[in-house]
Amino acid sequence: MTEKQVDLLVIGAGPAGMATALEAHRRGVDTLVLDENPYPGGQIYRNVSHSPLANPGVLGPDYLRGRALVDAFTRSGITYWPQTLAWQITPDKRASVTRQGPDGGTLQIAARAIALTGGAQERPFPVPGWTLPGVMGVGAAQTLLKAAALAPSAPAVLAGCGPLLYLFAWQLLQAGIEIRALLDTTAPGTYRTALPHLPGALRAPAYLAKGWKMLRAIRHAGVEHVKHVQSLALRGTHRVEAVEYEAAGRMHRLTTPLVLLHQGVIPNTQITRSVGCDHVWDEAQLCWRPQLDVWGETSVADIFVAGDGGGIAGALAAEVSGRLVGLQLAHRLVGLDSAERDAAASGPRAELARHLAIRPLLDALYRPADPFRRPPADDTIVCRCEEVTAGDIRAMAKLGCVGPNQTKSFSRCGMGPCQGRFCGLTVAELLAQAHGTTVPQAGYYRIRPPIKPITLGEVAMAVPADGGIERASFPK
Repeated sequence: MTEKQVDLLVIGAGPAGMATALEAHRRGVDTLVLDENPYPGGQIYRNVSHSPLANPGVLGPDYLRGRALVDAFTRSGITYWPQTLAWQITPDKRASVTRQGPDGGTLQIAARAIALTGGAQERPFPVPGWTLPGVMGVGAAQTLLKAAALAPSAPAVLAGCGPLLYLFAWQLLQAGIEIRALLDTTAPGTYRTALPHLPGALRAPAYLAKGWKMLRAIRHAGVEHVKHVQSLALRGTHRVEAVEYEAAGRMHRLTTPLVLLHQGVIPNTQITRSVGCDHVWDEAQLCWRPQLDVWGETSVADIFVAGDGGGIAGALAAEVSGRLVGLQLAHRLVGLDSAERDAAASGPRAELARHLAIRPLLDALYRPADPFRRPPADDTIVCRCEEVTAGDIRAMAKLGCVGPNQTKSFSRCGMGPCQGRFCGLTVAELLAQAHGTTVPQAGYYRIRPPIKPITLGEVAMAVPADGGIERASFPK
């Protein structure tokens, strides 16, 4: 095993990670940034500096805006390791990572502080047939468009709710790609519930204008837009062939070879859970998030979180939160004076407040409906990796299982390659429903390393000792 020493290790090169690293680096912190992707940008700015699209402008001005941040990061001289997976982090701030490429291999990095900026993931959308070929998440489809210029070859049905659903519909239309239909699962009465949050959202008019522009474009394109869809099932033998849904008290059927699902995003908490950070349940966003102080520090000393991994707020807010974390890290690691830190933070804090002003409205407006979070049909698959159904979870609840870790022992639910990322919330909600308790009472999986799949060969292959990488002493 080889090892490397750094002051600050930043894991993730999205807007939060780049902003954290830039702020800390410009104030003298020795910084190393890791990311699994070949280019910086994260999901939101994926490939913005190396777009395969003939016209990246079809993805919108918010996407192109990321080019300036990526360029600043690239020019900064910050040490950056792309295509590098961090698969274990310990509370004493040692990270086991594996690099891809001809000089790749595994090593351990000892840091004085770690910033986790892994961002968000799509919320599970367990409906009948969601595991059929031809069904995928909107986020995955958008990744294919950004990273490989791959777009649907046949008109797709988009189903669900949330800003990303409408953004991707708008991007497809800008690229000249036809949409079969847009099925909105927002529950009836949600608009009325969200209305009290509108005055606060007026402090963020750019977000409202953007949403209005997307909805207007979808309407002008003549896309069939069905609102208040109350049930959804994807049908097919070997792949999806049709969507069946209920709206306005009637059942409908659309034939389609491609369905794109989405019902919002949630913080990716796998890493923070594996480290042992405390988490809290966010009832407004219906998700877990790490407990953070005002500077983004977790309950584990010197481990910080910036961006959507600490709570969903969007790319612009993620960048600002990264700057704040970077300031605190400069204070902690190189002695930036607290008065100077606080003065430098006043502008970003005001900017962050403006971005967060839209959240109460969005959280209320796009709150996923109960049947799409807790599938009523027993044969709906919940754990895709181990093919555990909603009925299996309910049966285990009757046997006395009260939390996800017990269902894991009974059924391997959550033990597949995704490590529970795409079933953990659903399992907890089903157990809470079965026992008449709450999701915080049901709890969540214990996450153990490796947090993502890695081969024994990759673990065994040490990165050569060179350029600041040293051979570690043999364990005593």
